[in-house]
Amino acid sequence: MKLMKRMNKMLLVAALAATTLSAQAEQKKGPAWLSDALFYQIYPSSYMDTDGNGIGDLPGITSKLDYIKSLGVNALWLNPIFESGWFDGGYDVIDFYKVDPRFGTNTDLVTLVNEAHKRGMKVCLDLVAGHSSTKCAWFKESSEKDPNQRYSDYYIWMNDIPESEKKEIEARHQEASPESSTRGRYVEANAPRAKYYEKNFFECQPALNYGFAHPDPNHPWEQSVDAPGPQAVRREIRNIMAFWFDKGVDGFRVDMASSLIKNDPDKKEVSKLWNEMRAWKDKYYPETVLISEWANPQQAIPAGFNIDFYIHFGLKGYASLFFDRKTPWGKWEQSYQNCYFDKQGKGSLTEFSENYTKAFNATKNLGYIAVPSANHDYQRPNIGTRNTPDQLKVAMTFFLTMPGVPFIYYGDEIGMKYQMNLPNKEGSNERSGTRTPMQWTKGKNAGFSTSAPEKLYFPVDTENGKLTVEAQQGDQNSLLSYTRKLTALRHSAKALDNEGDWKLLNQKGQEYPMVYERTLGDEKYVVVVNPGAKAASLNITSVGGKAVSVLSTGKVVYKSGKKTDAIKASGISAAVFKVAK
Repeated sequence: MKLMKRMNKMLLVAALAATTLSAQAEQKKGPAWLSDALFYQIYPSSYMDTDGNGIGDLPGITSKLDYIKSLGVNALWLNPIFESGWFDGGYDVIDFYKVDPRFGTNTDLVTLVNEAHKRGMKVCLDLVAGHSSTKCAWFKESSEKDPNQRYSDYYIWMNDIPESEKKEIEARHQEASPESSTRGRYVEANAPRAKYYEKNFFECQPALNYGFAHPDPNHPWEQSVDAPGPQAVRREIRNIMAFWFDKGVDGFRVDMASSLIKNDPDKKEVSKLWNEMRAWKDKYYPETVLISEWANPQQAIPAGFNIDFYIHFGLKGYASLFFDRKTPWGKWEQSYQNCYFDKQGKGSLTEFSENYTKAFNATKNLGYIAVPSANHDYQRPNIGTRNTPDQLKVAMTFFLTMPGVPFIYYGDEIGMKYQMNLPNKEGSNERSGTRTPMQWTKGKNAGFSTSAPEKLYFPVDTENGKLTVEAQQGDQNSLLSYTRKLTALRHSAKALDNEGDWKLLNQKGQEYPMVYERTLGDEKYVVVVNPGAKAASLNITSVGGKAVSVLSTGKVVYKSGKKTDAIKASGISAAVFKVAK
């Protein structure tokens, strides 16, 4: 009896310890709602126009919240909505505390947040932390002669720069549109304060001064991260976040989060900065989240971010999956010949599997990796020869069965296409084709706006009404319906949700189909994805039970065995199997 009591006590202690560790892991990763979060990204200028000027607005988004909820998503990320000079799609911010008039008012944003909360959805905003617009009041004051005003050291000013950088300025000014060039670090302003300032991207985007990790003693303008100016900028960023958190906003996606501190090659100082921000946020706003555009989860998540993106730059692998070399973003890549999600079926899993697996295993107890369907900065899945509903269903199966926090880019749920060769608008360049208006109905402007078609933010292309919510809403075979089935399955199956473990089951050299396992506790699922037009088969080590199909597109046959499982996937197919013991 004593032995039994002792064993029961030991089991109880072990259970309590496991619960404590689980709670600590969850606390590290962020608020509990992240474990089941599924985001929908909206480019506000292109979602819904309610005032007939051809540009989307906040009341338009609010009017579509019931539709958004019907997708199975429970969180929103809005691209920049603050007052802007609109030279770079809203990323040149004039006033971080004010909604841009094109979208409405601060009250319109609060209404959107409150209405989303009523529907059980979170709302996150875009924070451009690294720079402002030259039209910002901070910059105007900083450029004045008196160096001791409130915003004087919010920016980086100098009277001399290296000769190589002077040549960069000369070369930039010889281009057709020098203000649109990103080359070089400095801008010749000839302001009362000094002759030059440091920029981040375009000339109208002066870098905010977070200091230098290794200040050059020969460059007196390079302040340390502990100097008063850089510390004041940190306080300002916290003030911005607090202002919107206090109005109900649930988090921020931080633009180019790794680039704030200059001359910081190992990202040591910028990591300290974000850990400081995370500690402040967790103390005062523990239910909110920070999402980084860092694209290197092994740096970003230990630096304090709840979520980091696995996208088209930074950690390699996303491009090799989705960017055909003949498409705009594929032209820039050199590490592969054929992308994996292409009907030719000539891609390789190596770059993705090696890099993603390493990042996932290193961060799965600290935060979440997001593999989005697309975003405002790169092409959509519907592009080039990947342009049919069955192909897009296969891609969506992948996006919505991977671990971490999924992000659906608006319109990808209905297969909106990346439109080639659209004109540059507000700094969009080749990104124009991925920022086109949401397509709601057939007919004029696809239901996006009552404006004259020539006044639309960008044109629509519904393929005679097929690529619209209206056409796909009641069609059980549509991409929209399939997406809803996937999100419902993800929410109902914990192993497929954000916390589930992940392992690629393909051995090296086995390319098609892609087969991976999702597990959590005793629950196990296997996902099979074949983007190639040809049938493909694969033998894997037995997963230890009978695999029963719960959702599929195309035909996938799974034969369970004692030692080996055999999988046969028809061309352009995908399936999710639950493993029953």
